[in-house]
Amino acid sequence: MSLSKLNSDGVMLFEQPFARVPYENYRKVFRTSQKNIEKEMGAVQTAANELAKRPDADADATLKAIDGMIARVDGLKRKLSDMQETSGSPTLGVMRERFQHLAAVENVESLTAPEFTRWADVRLDRWLVDWCLRNGKEKTARMIATQKGIEKLVDIDLFSDIRRIEDGLTRKSCTEALTWCSENKQALRKLKNTLEFDLRLQEYIELARVGKAQEAMAYSKKHLLSWQETHHDQIIQVATLLAVPPARAFGPYKRLYDLGRWNTLIQSFRLAIYHLSTLPTEPLLHLAMYAGLASLKLPACYGHETRNVDCPVCQPDLGTLAREAPFSHHVNSTIVCRISGKIMGADNMPLAFRNGQVYSREALEEMAARNDGYVVDPRDPGERQKFSELRKVFIS
Repeated sequence: MSLSKLNSDGVMLFEQPFARVPYENYRKVFRTSQKNIEKEMGAVQTAANELAKRPDADADATLKAIDGMIARVDGLKRKLSDMQETSGSPTLGVMRERFQHLAAVENVESLTAPEFTRWADVRLDRWLVDWCLRNGKEKTARMIATQKGIEKLVDIDLFSDIRRIEDGLTRKSCTEALTWCSENKQALRKLKNTLEFDLRLQEYIELARVGKAQEAMAYSKKHLLSWQETHHDQIIQVATLLAVPPARAFGPYKRLYDLGRWNTLIQSFRLAIYHLSTLPTEPLLHLAMYAGLASLKLPACYGHETRNVDCPVCQPDLGTLAREAPFSHHVNSTIVCRISGKIMGADNMPLAFRNGQVYSREALEEMAARNDGYVVDPRDPGERQKFSELRKVFIS
């Protein structure tokens, strides 16, 4: 296979979240529309059945009932039309734009083709926007998206919602997060996610913290008892929290009053919304870099004496990012000269000093020409010998 041939399947591995986010958004629009239809048409069907049971009903009452059914259907039509205009059509537009963007790479055969270069530039812009959004730099993300004309190819609105809800949790308010849980109740239940319970539990703890025992007990009956089958022990534990004020808390009660629980809730919410939106927990830019760094990473990259100035993984910043990536696996090793950065092989034989350090023939020949036939080990300036005394090294 040619090294320049484009592996479109490999390119698409990173694009699943890109296509799934608007798809999931449209599913929400569809489910909401379905609920409205079932509710309103159910009411119309019930009214029609009632009329059918009363064939001798007064004409005015019958007309009034029919007018009521027509009004319901008209209201449903307006509601669905508004929903399609404000949510459905824009989401379909985003899906269409994204699928067209992905389709553009399917007919490209070479990595060196100008079409792929342009496509890859847009992809990099998308990844940069994704990184900015995940790191709280929303203004920068919007600026890049506007300048590059890729507003429909990035998920600024989704991350704006994430930021808004996380800001609420930072202010120690569960209201926004609970509203999101209510909107996504079925999906969270299908995933067996307990975020809603954790939020309800935290609201109960805050009532106990300020000594509002009556309100806490009423809150527990209303919101916690429904979770009794799966969280019985936790509910029993927080029930006794009312007898242990924060000033006298110990052991498990001290952990329940710990303000660090809010940070845990933020992390739990972020994982939940990423999962529902099929987004990876790491920025896409990092995932792409992991793939490249893993192909270069060697144990020598983390040794002060064995670092290579031309190796990206040997650089401090990229080396830190690469720590989570696996080491590369090479069937055949490649030896690179530390002086010239060129590969050593049959055409550029490696030569060894007495201390065992190895460099390429070309680099050492140039050094000898400048120093009257003598060469010096760059890593050990005290090691100086004639070029003719260097030993040949054979790679097997």
